[in-house]
Amino acid sequence: MAPAVEVEVDDPAWGSGPPRVVRVTNPDRVYFPERGWTKLDVVEYYLAVGPALVGALRERPCMLHRFPRGLDGDKVHTKRVPSGAPVWVETVRVHFPRFDRSADELCVTQVAHVIWAVQMSTVEFHPWNSRRADVERPDEWRIDLDPGPECDLATVRRVAGVVQEVLDELGATGYPKTSGGRGLHVYVRIPPEHSFTDVRRAALAFAREVERRAPQDVTTAWWRKDRDPAQLFVDYNQNARDHTMAAAYSLRGVPDGRASAPIRWDEVPDVDPHDLTLATVPARLEQLGDLHAGIDDAVFDVAPLLEWADRDEAAGQDGPPDPADTDP
Repeated sequence: MAPAVEVEVDDPAWGSGPPRVVRVTNPDRVYFPERGWTKLDVVEYYLAVGPALVGALRERPCMLHRFPRGLDGDKVHTKRVPSGAPVWVETVRVHFPRFDRSADELCVTQVAHVIWAVQMSTVEFHPWNSRRADVERPDEWRIDLDPGPECDLATVRRVAGVVQEVLDELGATGYPKTSGGRGLHVYVRIPPEHSFTDVRRAALAFAREVERRAPQDVTTAWWRKDRDPAQLFVDYNQNARDHTMAAAYSLRGVPDGRASAPIRWDEVPDVDPHDLTLATVPARLEQLGDLHAGIDDAVFDVAPLLEWADRDEAAGQDGPPDPADTDP
């Protein structure tokens, strides 16, 4: 096994100086045994999609899902940037009131930050939906279409069509992507003017409207025991503070090396997440460009959704439960 290789990251985002150099240890270590893909393959993937991924991560606190021994080993969730990181690695401090602790999380602003994280065995990047200028005010509303264990891909595609329909009626522009698992995500840029609590209320009101239009396919039931396993849960809780989702272009820690890949709305009826992998996404990005590149120019205020939330609560429906509540 090669002991290390040096990777030059020439990224104009950080200035006109020489390239950053990241020393990648154990480059031949196999990360994806099913495909034989190595740590260096992961580095090369992230170099190829780097600028687009930085667009998804820029200025956001970012939790890292690390696999120090590859997918055959344990997954490590890392919030704190370790001591000894290069001086050019940027962070943002976030506080966790439940534990009265703080952490300096990675704050990506350049491709070199991504490659450094990969050297630290990162496979998945999970950013907050707020930025470091004000981490308490989300600027991204996230719609997570989470299929139950018996929910098929056809159902996911149908529900995504309903989501697009409701967004169009609201005048909101949604940016879909595969989750890298079995579901789909849709992101909507919002002004950073509302609390996490209000964005979550808005997300629940939207989910309930989708459920009204597709009651056979959709559930908003909070507890898993109350959900039909053949239905899809519109998981509004992904908008809770400190809840994170895989970024656009992030790989996922699954054997076939799938990515959470942006798609067009007209691709939704035929999309197969298994086709979007470490091997295929870079060429797709080169061909189509970054399909999420325009998201910052399509800002939607969730005020109408908060009116829906007020209406639902006045009619006796519960607001969102405590996001810390989980199934017993």
